[in-house]
Amino acid sequence: MADDPLRERINALVEEEHQLRERHVGQGLDDAERERLRHLEVELDQTWDLLRRRNARREAGQDPSPEAERDATTVEGYLQ
Repeated sequence: MADDPLRERINALVEEEHQLRERHVGQGLDDAERERLRHLEVELDQTWDLLRRRNARREAGQDPSPEAERDATTVEGYLQ
């Protein structure tokens, strides 16, 4: 996977997240919307993680193509 599709995916996810939050300012989200928001956050974390690892391999003079998206449990388990 090339990096441009990853960046486009990140932008689309961020846009959807912003639209969801803006539609409900002051009203709160229903259960389905909260679940969708949580899914968006996880997918963003996974995509950012993949992009960062690809960049790290490139900076180390390695081929970034072997990198693949990690599962949500792994990505969400990182310490901040």
